[in-house]
Amino acid sequence: MKIRVGFGYDVHQLVPNRELWLGGIKFEHELGLLGHSDADVLIHAICDALLGAANMRDIGYHFPDTASEFKNVDSKILLAKTVELIGTKGYSVGNIDATVCAERPKLKARIPEMQQVLAEVMHVDVDDISIKATTTEKLGFTGREEGISAYATVLIEKK
Repeated sequence: MKIRVGFGYDVHQLVPNRELWLGGIKFEHELGLLGHSDADVLIHAICDALLGAANMRDIGYHFPDTASEFKNVDSKILLAKTVELIGTKGYSVGNIDATVCAERPKLKARIPEMQQVLAEVMHVDVDDISIKATTTEKLGFTGREEGISAYATVLIEKK
C-alpha cells in the first residue's frame, strides 16, 4: 500500500449578512464567512490537503472562484468532488486531522456533528476524522474576529 500526506490551509473574512458554515454544518452567528462558495474554511482546507497529497494542484484550480457554477455552492459538494478526483488516481482517504481557529462561535460542542457530516461525505469512519478548535488568544485578525482559518493534514492511501 502506498500512502501520501497532504496539508491544507484556508481563511475567510467574517462579514454581516452571510451564513456561517463550518465542517458542513450551519452555525447561528451574527457574522458569516465571505467567499464565492459558502466559504466553509474547514472543508476548503481539507480539499486542499487531499488535492495536495495526490499532487493534483489545489481547490482554486479545480473549483475556480470565477466559475458561476460554484457561486454559493455548498462546500460539501466540493469535498465530494475532491474525493472523486483523488479516486481517479487510485487514492482514498485514510484520515484527516484538522484545526479551526476562531474566537467565536465556540465550536467544541458541535465537533461530533461536523465529524459525522464529513465522514458521510468522504465515505470514511467518524474515527478517521479529528477536528480541533482553538483561538488565537485575541491576537491577529482571528483574535479581532475579522476572520476564521482552518488547517488540515490528511493521509491518503493507494491500494
